[in-house]
Amino acid sequence: MSEAAHAPATSHAQPLAGVRIIAIEQYGAGPFATQHLADLGAEVIKIENPHDGGDVGRAVGPHFFGAGDSHFYQSFNRNKKSITLDLKQPPGQEVLHRLAAQADAVFNNLRGDLPARLGLTYDALSGVNPALVCGHLSAYGRTGSRAAWPGYDYLMQAEAGYLALTGEPDGAPARMGLSMVDLMTGTAAAMGMLAAILAARATGVGRDVDVSLFDVALHNLAYVGTWYLNGAPATRREKRSAHPSITPCQLYKTRDGWIFLMCNKEKFWQLLCEVLGRAEWRDLPEYATMAQRLLHRDRLTAALDDVLGQDSTANWMSRLAGKVPAAPVYDVAQALDNAFVAEQGRVLEFAHANGPIRMVASPVRAGPHPVRAAPALGADTDEVLREAGFAPDQVAALRGEGVI
Repeated sequence: MSEAAHAPATSHAQPLAGVRIIAIEQYGAGPFATQHLADLGAEVIKIENPHDGGDVGRAVGPHFFGAGDSHFYQSFNRNKKSITLDLKQPPGQEVLHRLAAQADAVFNNLRGDLPARLGLTYDALSGVNPALVCGHLSAYGRTGSRAAWPGYDYLMQAEAGYLALTGEPDGAPARMGLSMVDLMTGTAAAMGMLAAILAARATGVGRDVDVSLFDVALHNLAYVGTWYLNGAPATRREKRSAHPSITPCQLYKTRDGWIFLMCNKEKFWQLLCEVLGRAEWRDLPEYATMAQRLLHRDRLTAALDDVLGQDSTANWMSRLAGKVPAAPVYDVAQALDNAFVAEQGRVLEFAHANGPIRMVASPVRAGPHPVRAAPALGADTDEVLREAGFAPDQVAALRGEGVI
């Protein structure tokens, strides 16, 4: 790294200012990982193939800002730089090594068998930078019988048990409405790289860091997995998205829609009875304890539906807010148009050549949020190569050979 890269940060600097990541990535999970870092101030240099249109996410519809610039692509690649580079050509590998020598990490989200082939492992790159972290995000890992398997979020949800836990008990298995495994794997990859970068800066020695969609999907089973692994029956789907062992903790009907209540502590049940005007429920033996309420869940659900159905979701929220954990059930438009989102500044405008693009801000609040939209394909190639020490005639030669 350069002296400038390690210069002391001011109190107003972004926390990852001076961290440089080289990213060979596309689609969702991988770009989401490095976008976390870019939003926190890291310099993320995205390497894209000059011969195939770059990141496939650029072509993911149905909504576009222009050719090679989809809403999907923007959602995962803001605050980054883009260079084009063919890693399959020897001169492309030379460029990669030059960039890796000045980086904290080289990251990829390729199929598990490809990083070794493309020289993206610590063994391949430690000679040019012993402190380099090599991050790998794959479907099933870089070892084992599935290393060469392609894989995607929905497949992980199916195999890791999510579909069996989602939806109504008498309905078909259902996936989550979002690509949550992709998003959480990206977040885990960002955490893993930061941990390894901290260690490398302390010791001068880097390493490989691996995460996979499958491992993250399995890890997310958390307490449900622990229950089963220690002798409890496998958790099943419950009606109305209910918690398997706590009630009230599910969807309830209001006059005009739905509300989600979560009385996960005894005090919230007591407060709920008070707000609903049903103080007598607190003295009924069948509702007196968490265990009794669970045993009589169906009866309690019907009783709560009867009371909550007498007023609108909005009116109930005004009475419950701040007292009993509750939330209205919104669609995506309502969620983003929520007054609380505006109050907290959770939607930002990102500078784009064709006008500002509105996107959801990083959830990590740790300094000024950079607001550059995702780059055009290869927009930063000349600048990045010049900073890496390539002369103009060398850049021209690489371009003439189809390396960039």
